[in-house]
Amino acid sequence: MNLKKELPLIGVVLLPFLYLAYIWNQLPEQVPLHYNIKGEVDRYGDKSELIMIPIMMPLLIYVIFLVVPYIDPKKQLHKMGNKYYTLKLLLTVFMSILALIILYTAKNQSWSNPSYILLMMGVLFIILGNYFKTIKANYFIGIRTPWTLESEYVWKETHKTAGKIWFVGGILVVLFSLILDQKTNFIVFMSITGILALVPIVHSYLLYKRQKESQQ
Repeated sequence: MNLKKELPLIGVVLLPFLYLAYIWNQLPEQVPLHYNIKGEVDRYGDKSELIMIPIMMPLLIYVIFLVVPYIDPKKQLHKMGNKYYTLKLLLTVFMSILALIILYTAKNQSWSNPSYILLMMGVLFIILGNYFKTIKANYFIGIRTPWTLESEYVWKETHKTAGKIWFVGGILVVLFSLILDQKTNFIVFMSITGILALVPIVHSYLLYKRQKESQQ
């Protein structure tokens, strides 16, 4: 591990922890922990539960990206080089910002526009879509179906197609989050997410089946 390169990432991971420590005494004992699609609080909990937000978001993502290249049996992720580091950086920053927003919302006990969280998910889809084609075949990151893991060709083609779909889907999520009402936007978001999840799986199966038939 190159500590010099990792220090900025460690700083990004620590930001939500530092912010939570800063606002801790300003928080009531009971804070809002969940909102419905209308932006209304539907669950309160002890403020100590907030510590799980930076742990389960930026810290967890960072640790996963830090560890998996060393336990990847195929050692493919090392071959991504700077692209892997950039992806790790972008996703860690994204999760840190999201954690900060959630903590800020808990402090102020309001979530003025739930569509913003969906807009950020659209940005995440765009980031992932842009990097799918660079991910080497592995057991931890990417579209891991029985067919992509079985064939390097299927993995490559599936991620190439998925990258385009996720990129376009992310742009649509962002646009709809800006123009649709909250209830309609949530339905549209779930529909787009379903398509983004299902299409690459089906596509990988069809590619694998076609490859097997061509080899007979």
